Amino acid sequence: MRRSKLLIVVFLYVSLILAGCNQDTQNKADKDSAKPSETSQQDTNQEVLKKDKESQAEKESGSEVKVDPLPSTYEELASRPVGEQHDFTFMLNEKDLKRMFETFKDLPDISNSPTYEELDYFYQELLVKMQQDFRGPEEAIRQLRFQTIGDPEMENTRYQFKENLNVEILLDASGSMAGKVNGKIKMDAAKESISKFVQSLPKEANVGIRVYGHKGTGSDKDKTLSCSSSEMMYPISAYDESSFQSALNKIAPSGWTPIELAINEAKKDLANYDGESNTNIVYLVSDGVSTCDDDPVKAAKQLYDSNIAPIINVIGFDVDSEGQNQLKRIADTTEGLYAQVSDGSQLNEELSKLNDLAETWEKWKEQGIQSLDYKKVNNSIDIFVYITKEESKAINEKTKMNLIMSQLWQKGLMDKKSYQYLEQKNNQYHDWILEEIEKFDQELKDLNEKSYAEALKTLEERYQQSTQ
Repeated sequence: MRRSKLLIVVFLYVSLILAGCNQDTQNKADKDSAKPSETSQQDTNQEVLKKDKESQAEKESGSEVKVDPLPSTYEELASRPVGEQHDFTFMLNEKDLKRMFETFKDLPDISNSPTYEELDYFYQELLVKMQQDFRGPEEAIRQLRFQTIGDPEMENTRYQFKENLNVEILLDASGSMAGKVNGKIKMDAAKESISKFVQSLPKEANVGIRVYGHKGTGSDKDKTLSCSSSEMMYPISAYDESSFQSALNKIAPSGWTPIELAINEAKKDLANYDGESNTNIVYLVSDGVSTCDDDPVKAAKQLYDSNIAPIINVIGFDVDSEGQNQLKRIADTTEGLYAQVSDGSQLNEELSKLNDLAETWEKWKEQGIQSLDYKKVNNSIDIFVYITKEESKAINEKTKMNLIMSQLWQKGLMDKKSYQYLEQKNNQYHDWILEEIEKFDQELKDLNEKSYAEALKTLEERYQQSTQ
């Protein structure tokens, strides 16, 4: 099934390229007909590199560009910031091509016999813009760790079941939450998702909801007011449908985004629920970066290290690259899950991941932990789904970068030799990424018959990840 999806992705991109080429003028068609196949391009490129080696070396000796090395491990790849144009798409029509050239007009100029180092620098700058949100082995480890909560084999007390289960949701109520995704206001979609989520929690579980940025407006004159606004709309307690719905109805998107304030206030909310007798879980939901000149990453670390010992998961709701990068840092700092969702249905899906754990906690309360039958790892669980997503990201990034470089060549912004060099570099780099994904996929499959705790221990030892 996964391979079929990937073939569809490749087929669609190839179709786009063919469609665009058919629309070109005859002169452009003549130019395209001279383009070598992928195999012949690589052969030709190698001959060109060999032929020009000495002259290139002379040019590079006077070059001042700084070229950073490409990632050599998947962990390094996953640590790269998401590019500002990571979601850029275009068709091969006049309007979209004009938009593409305008978007990438500030790339380094390589139109005049560039050196290899200058070409490498160009590739580096294009990659920075197009960088996808790759997630390394740590993502699978965190998924396993979260799914292993309550397992008696877990040594980390943070992930052991306690007498009480408390869930607090920190909801962004800044003005941008009034925007729409798929025709629906983001705040309305968030409210619906949260309402469904809390209804599915065990009756003995406690839930709380805190909003932030819900006062003032997005104007500069209201920044101080808005950046100091955070309110507990439903105090941590058992779920009561009428009271909870009434609290949700009062929330309206308004001002700025004080994420640090919300996290600090959550620490106060949970102060009486120490980690020794409480399993505490915090969900931070935001549709963007904190806009209040604060440090939410530091605040999250302080909450994580406190005696509350919470599990902190972060959900980015229709966020841009800047917001993704900050929210990912919050999740990374607290060893929590980060999920990027684009609409209400995906938000529902992320919140529902807690439902199985909540049900297991309820059974533990009734039967005792030793009597529970803990699941074995299998290919249908979420940690394996992410392999397909990683492969899709690699193919998407590779194909779009090749397409952009091809159009720059056809526009005369680089010569044929430069294009061949960059195309081969791009293909080799992304082939390496796909090979790394395949290796990790096999590692996960080898863990199929182990328990969650056994699989987690194996991966943590393999990748030297801390469980603290």
